[in-house]
Amino acid sequence: MNDIAIRTSGLGKRYRQKWALRGCDIEVPAGRVVGLVGPNGAGKSTLMNLAVGLLAPTEGTLEVLGREVRANTVLHRVAYIDQEHTMYRNFTVREMVKTGRKLNARWDDRIAFDRLAELNIPLDSRIGALSGGQRAQVALAVALAKEPELLILDEPVASLDPLARRELMSVLMEAKADSGCTVVLSSHVVSELERLCDYLIVLDRGQVKLADDIDDLLEQHHLLVGPAAAAADVAGVVHREDRGDRVSLLVRGDRPAPGSPWDVQHVDLETLVMHYLSAAAPTRLREVAA
Repeated sequence: MNDIAIRTSGLGKRYRQKWALRGCDIEVPAGRVVGLVGPNGAGKSTLMNLAVGLLAPTEGTLEVLGREVRANTVLHRVAYIDQEHTMYRNFTVREMVKTGRKLNARWDDRIAFDRLAELNIPLDSRIGALSGGQRAQVALAVALAKEPELLILDEPVASLDPLARRELMSVLMEAKADSGCTVVLSSHVVSELERLCDYLIVLDRGQVKLADDIDDLLEQHHLLVGPAAAAADVAGVVHREDRGDRVSLLVRGDRPAPGSPWDVQHVDLETLVMHYLSAAAPTRLREVAA
């Protein structure tokens, strides 16, 4: 198995005059659970659609599981679930599984039927008659029956209630443990990603702002609170919030030496992501205004 699940170099996608993704350089290690985050319009869905061959890049290169996607030699090893959990709504659950069997060279009925039985989802029910949570579970069961080495999910829980969201993520993590496949999922619920993912990619305005192991990122960053007068001497500042004569700094680098004026606070994943995106927000607003 290739050590890198997704590798991009100078990857870009343009729609007419607007670049949805540009200069994207990432390496996603195989076997990880990757959280892809960023504001609307950041390029998350574009990157995922490129990775599964639904779009062709305007520039740069993209390899999935060691093969260039344009060659169309690797997509049978990849499964994809979009935001709408798209399936034939007039099909029964059983017919969706049968269709998957006909359309995919790699397929195991047992994987789909066992998971559907565990979830008590009737095989003779129409897809359109199922709840949102049940449709999501059917989409996941069908995707897993493909026995993918790479599973890509674009906002899989966005339309689900909290209980259905928890159930879907539980099944996803169980499947990950069973198969060892690489999982890439985008989500606006950053706190949920901290519980599920071990690798993070932050996109903003079509460019990569962060891409690394989550534990390493949290270890590398610190939140410093102290006198504003001392901020000029601090290196590696990612984000700054002024509070009168006090200041809060998100810093990437070593912790301050003992005896410094700084109160060093722990950074959680949500704070880290929000501060990186906030740091880019003024630029984003200037671009919109222009």
